[in-house]
Amino acid sequence: MDSRITEKLKILADAAKYDVSCSSSGGKRKNENKGLGNAEGMGICHSYTEDGRCVSLLKILLTNHCIFDCAYCVTRKSNDIKRAAFTVQEVVDLTINFYRRNYIEGLFLSSGIFSNADYTMERLVRIAKKLRQEHKFNGYIHLKTIPGASEELIKEAGLYADRLSVNIELPSENSLKKLAPEKSYSEILLPMDNIKQQLMQAKEEKKLFKSAPTFAPAGQSTQLIVGASAENDQQILLLSDQLYKDYSLKRVYYSGYVPVSADNRLPIITEPPIIRENRIYQADWLMRFYGFDVKEILDDSNPHLDLDIDPKLSWALRNRHAFPVELNTADYEMILRVPGIGVKSAKKIVSARRFAALTFEHLRQMGVVLKRAKYFITCNHKSLQPYDFDSQRIRNKILFGDGAVRSPLLTQQLDLFRQVG
Repeated sequence: MDSRITEKLKILADAAKYDVSCSSSGGKRKNENKGLGNAEGMGICHSYTEDGRCVSLLKILLTNHCIFDCAYCVTRKSNDIKRAAFTVQEVVDLTINFYRRNYIEGLFLSSGIFSNADYTMERLVRIAKKLRQEHKFNGYIHLKTIPGASEELIKEAGLYADRLSVNIELPSENSLKKLAPEKSYSEILLPMDNIKQQLMQAKEEKKLFKSAPTFAPAGQSTQLIVGASAENDQQILLLSDQLYKDYSLKRVYYSGYVPVSADNRLPIITEPPIIRENRIYQADWLMRFYGFDVKEILDDSNPHLDLDIDPKLSWALRNRHAFPVELNTADYEMILRVPGIGVKSAKKIVSARRFAALTFEHLRQMGVVLKRAKYFITCNHKSLQPYDFDSQRIRNKILFGDGAVRSPLLTQQLDLFRQVG
């Protein structure tokens, strides 16, 4: 590979690592006309960083030049970093060459903003169009949509990309004005709404004409930065809930704030709030897959997620009146609320109990985590654990085991994580 291209790749791949909103879930583009790649099934190939973040193998920025000066962003115009920019053809060639070497199965392409939104978006679209039309590339393509880009460019982007995303970045308009004064919520939400309308229109057209073109078949997503601003977990989850309902997002991604530049508007931290980020992801899953309303997870009197335990266990400990759940008769929705029982296990329970009364041994075989679940369930009205434990004792037993005592060092570490989060 040319040394100049290698240097660009090093700079622009490193700059792209802060955007976590990449996923191929939902993409089912088939290989047709003897083209390259196939996004069906798993879709894009992934690697995983040390902190557990999922990163695509070709995840790059078109450029790290940017006209904006967002306080939290490594590519902010006032940051003293090496700058680089790919040409349209260079990104196309990289994608094809990496695919042929079996390094990747798709492309995640974002960008700083060159001179204006349309100028940048037009180049992102040209890359996807060249890959699809000239190289018959059928692999997964995720394009970042630039706020402020024209409706025509967004529509064209959706014809060639599997997924589009518009990053909302911060959980409130006030924080956006403080940390990214050149941006506005209205400018970010407008393309989100446009993508939603295009998705609905494409779906209706498909009902009438099978040959109608698809539009971003893997939908749209966004990213929220956690910890760069003062919003609590309740505010973050309320915003996510609104985005899911109002804009039909496939996914909201959460990124623990990474201190990449000095700015007195930003909090002083030594490492990203990874535990807090993880708890928010768990709460997000409760809303999307477990039937929880956001107001059940957090409220005004309880605005922060517990860093020690997952949000489903936290809810169960606050709502002991709803338990124990008799697994041979309870409905599916209530079984999902039992700590230690996931979606797959809940479905197995509902299916299996039609043929025989379930025992605790059956539950073990189904993958139920009885270490947690035993405090909240019965089978044939029998329990593995006396139900007279109070919530604090159950919490301690799950966290530290029978008779275990929290060490001073662990207490100190958890207190530190709370300060960071």
